[in-house]
Amino acid sequence: MAAAVAGVQPLIVLVLGALVLRERIRPLAAAAAVVGAGGVALVVVGPSAHLDLWGVLAALCGVTATGVGMILTKRWGRPSDVGPVTYAGWQLSAGGLLLLPLTLTLEGVPSAIDAGAALGYLWLGTVGGIIAYTLWFRGIQQLPVIAPGLLALLSPLVATTLGVLVAGERFTVIQAIGIVLAIGALTAGQLIARPPLARHGEGRAPVTATTSALP
Repeated sequence: MAAAVAGVQPLIVLVLGALVLRERIRPLAAAAAVVGAGGVALVVVGPSAHLDLWGVLAALCGVTATGVGMILTKRWGRPSDVGPVTYAGWQLSAGGLLLLPLTLTLEGVPSAIDAGAALGYLWLGTVGGIIAYTLWFRGIQQLPVIAPGLLALLSPLVATTLGVLVAGERFTVIQAIGIVLAIGALTAGQLIARPPLARHGEGRAPVTATTSALP
């Protein structure tokens, strides 16, 4: 259910982008966001799903907070004297410092960290952390907000696929339709977000021939 609620994040990002960044909402982009949310719902919501009001509200608050962060990141941008890796590192450090007191209060310090946990931390800190977020923030700054916003659709799709391939879970026809819809919406949204190619010669300085007379 949380993943299904997260599927509405592209719609939230579209609305926030229009309100804060004054980006025009393209009908095709809005349609891609709606279809993507519906596709994710088909993938993750089954007969055993139960609605919990507080859980749905918490999920909505989470995706809204993520959307606000994306919009503010795009609006404020990266300081000119800060590199992309440093910028992502400070973002992750701020998030870690915010979670630290809650973690110590609610969960405490782990009693032991085995080799598997160490490899997991290494993966999260490198591929899932600094590399992914460096590219993520770069994409937010250079692309229309709908392009990175639609990437939220990938998380439940990857989780479902791994559940089938690794955990031996069953894959239904409805889930297959949902994946096709979500991937199609994601692909269409990326194509819509691409800036149109400049026409031949447009934006270029005119080429003029100059001659000089020698004395």
